[in-house]
Amino acid sequence: MLFFLIRHGDPIYDPDSLTPLGHRQAEALAKRLAAYGLDEIYTSTSNRAMLTAKPTCELLKLEAKPLDFANERYTWAELTVKREDGRDGVTWLFYNRRTAALFNSREIRELGDRWYDHPELAPYNYKKGIDRIYDASDGFFESLGYVHERYTGKYKTEKKNDKRVALFAHQGFGLAFLSCVLDIPYPMISTHFDICTSGMTVIEFQDMGDYALPKVLTLSSDSHLYREGLPLVYNGGPRF
Repeated sequence: MLFFLIRHGDPIYDPDSLTPLGHRQAEALAKRLAAYGLDEIYTSTSNRAMLTAKPTCELLKLEAKPLDFANERYTWAELTVKREDGRDGVTWLFYNRRTAALFNSREIRELGDRWYDHPELAPYNYKKGIDRIYDASDGFFESLGYVHERYTGKYKTEKKNDKRVALFAHQGFGLAFLSCVLDIPYPMISTHFDICTSGMTVIEFQDMGDYALPKVLTLSSDSHLYREGLPLVYNGGPRF
């Protein structure tokens, strides 16, 4: 199985939608995906994710299946922290300077998958959010024929699957999702990798007989933007 994790296009968060650039990114992405095809398309129930998937669904004549557990509003409530930059509200754990530094401390590395048990983090019950994503993600892949042997990096193959499957979702959710799929602790994934708007991550579930190993073939690829001559803007940062 080839699995495609795709972040939505350039967003408007309130109201939940896409900018004009985001719509063009979605169209460019659809052309790229249509060249090789998909068998199944899933989306977060967020409007910006569904709008990003729409051109691909139209070109491939497929109907997107909603996955509510992938909606980022849940992850935003579960894996954020009060801002420390003088601004009101909360931000992602990996964007907050203090937590990002803590995430890369020896203590957190030694805790591994139980990073949320660190004394500075335990009071916030981040375990609940991670467990929700892990449990729902494992259930999703089981429906595709792969049973996750958690924390081993292996998936028991219940049924062969040669399909190309795509999920249109989000950055914050996507990083936690990749932590689950790849069995890499969330602090490591979230502070050392990122997912750009309309970025495509491709994971091959390599057939090893009675089990499969997920291997990342490309992370947050945006070659479709180059192809269409669209500007490359990375998460509000520099243009390339």
